[in-house]
Amino acid sequence: MSGVSAQQRSVRFGDRAQSGAIDLTWASVTDTGRRREINQDALLTAFPLFVVADGMGGHLGGEIASASTVDRMRGVVDAGRVTSKTIEKGLARAVKDIASHPETTDDGTGTTLTGVYLDDSHTPPQWVTLNIGDSRVYLLRDGVLAQVTTDHSVVQELMAAGRLSPEEAENHPYGNVITRAVGPSEGATPDYVRLDVADGDRFVICSDGLTKELTDYGIQHFLDAHPDPAEAVTAMLDAALENGGRDNVTIIVLDVAVRTDSSTAAG
Repeated sequence: MSGVSAQQRSVRFGDRAQSGAIDLTWASVTDTGRRREINQDALLTAFPLFVVADGMGGHLGGEIASASTVDRMRGVVDAGRVTSKTIEKGLARAVKDIASHPETTDDGTGTTLTGVYLDDSHTPPQWVTLNIGDSRVYLLRDGVLAQVTTDHSVVQELMAAGRLSPEEAENHPYGNVITRAVGPSEGATPDYVRLDVADGDRFVICSDGLTKELTDYGIQHFLDAHPDPAEAVTAMLDAALENGGRDNVTIIVLDVAVRTDSSTAAG
């Protein structure tokens, strides 16, 4: 198990008409789980980008795919401008990186990539979620937990077509088959969703090693029980392992607090 990593960041925004600060607190953890020999998950928490990658493929293929993709996303952050365009350029480079290891990768090699970034080109800023594969972004807002991303999976397509119920989907034999990934044979474009920044929001970004073991209700339970992000990721990881830990488990919890200058002055 990798130890829990926790950080904080305050971001100023605005102009004369509207200004303030966004205080961010986050924590992350990744674990091999109880049945896998290696951890093919990777994560990045480098403001303004927070992502999880879940690799797949025999031998070292999945580990190479997720690590290469996260490294390229780190490069996007280091270059100073995170946008859908720079993310997709980074993904194109990741595809070439993965393909450059033919001895350990094949057509079955790939990785998911899921997360959020803060787009400060708007006033006030906005969140943008990105998704390839079946890792997920959840948002807890006003006491309601919602899955923001849509899985790219065979099961999700069957459910969308009305051919499979949520209950049937839980144990479907194709539950691990995804329909979009970052891999050596072709590039992949993420789905994006824009969200307003709201005080009190809590994001959960996770690999399916968590959602295989915890229901959405269970995820919300641990968020409600643990206001501190580090305590929340630890509690969710412990529960996932106790429930079987059948896969690698990676979790990021990101908390948002908004302070506007007008409200601060009024207080």
